[in-house]
Amino acid sequence: MGMGSGGGMEWRAGMNGQLHVRERCGQGQGHWQFQMPLHYPRYSRADYETMLEWKLDCLLQEYGLPVTGDVDYKRKFAMGSFLWIN
Repeated sequence: MGMGSGGGMEWRAGMNGQLHVRERCGQGQGHWQFQMPLHYPRYSRADYETMLEWKLDCLLQEYGLPVTGDVDYKRKFAMGSFLWIN
């Protein structure tokens, strides 16, 4: 298991290499149930392009979206999910 730091939050790589997103996003070890957030994310394309991976993980997980792949894939997925086409 690897240990690291992301923006002041601790994270652990699991046996399958995925991050324990629930722990990193403040949901702890207890039972977690999805609940749709009240507001749509208001980030710009530039925000997503520079967003740290742990923040992308939390955002995607908050909306019940998959948190898999590398950081570039997560950025593209978030932009495709949340940005309006101009």
